[in-house]
Amino acid sequence: MYREFYNLKESPFNVTSDPGFLYLSPTHQEALDHLRYGIEQRKGFLAITGEIGAGKTTLCRALINHLDAKVKVALILNSVLPEIQLLEAIVEDFGITVEKRTKGALIKKVNQFLLAQLSQGHNAVLIIDEAQNMRFPALEMIRMLSNLETEKEKLLQIVLVGQPQLKDKLNAPELVQLKQRIAVRFHIRALNEAEVADYIRHRLAVAGARGSVAFSAGAIKAIYDHTGGVPRLINILADKVLLRGFVKEVYTMDPLLVGECIRELEGEQLA
Repeated sequence: MYREFYNLKESPFNVTSDPGFLYLSPTHQEALDHLRYGIEQRKGFLAITGEIGAGKTTLCRALINHLDAKVKVALILNSVLPEIQLLEAIVEDFGITVEKRTKGALIKKVNQFLLAQLSQGHNAVLIIDEAQNMRFPALEMIRMLSNLETEKEKLLQIVLVGQPQLKDKLNAPELVQLKQRIAVRFHIRALNEAEVADYIRHRLAVAGARGSVAFSAGAIKAIYDHTGGVPRLINILADKVLLRGFVKEVYTMDPLLVGECIRELEGEQLA
């Protein structure tokens, strides 16, 4: 509704994981650097954690776009699959053709695929999102896949992405062997107030704003105080603020407007 009013080509604060809108704060840039390093150096296991809405999935999609064409990627979004179904999903996402669907046959096909990629000078990456939801048998199966290696390097780089509970799960006695194999770890923190300001300006610019709409310093502080710097929460609130700004026909969002939107989101009935 407000896009035409503010001369925007698209909505700047959608909550979908669109890598085109990715704002690389220092912590997100560092996370991306850790991932690229771990993959390029064939470190095997990598673990990236962050709070709900911290931008982990968006970062994963941006990572895929940053990787060399010689890197084959399988992205698994359904982490609660039982081990055989998870293995089938991995095989399918890598584009591997299989005849038998037993565990042994699937692992053999994955191994053949990985050896073929290595012979061509390629790398292979398996990214599992929301990995904190994985069951122990599925995690153990993933550990077994990490055994696929030559004398010198890992054939498969495995990226576990999840909420902070993933760290607790990896500390379980049942997963001590997996934990010992994680070579790269990084935790994505929330944005600070200055980064929230940059984040909002960045998304408005990507959406096509050319000075047609702005958030005052007071509005930024109000958004930061309410959201704690979590990108998804910022998007939800900022979208509401733009809609209310459109209704009131204002071009600079102020803290009073933000406050009204916060109360609305919390279920209060405004006069």
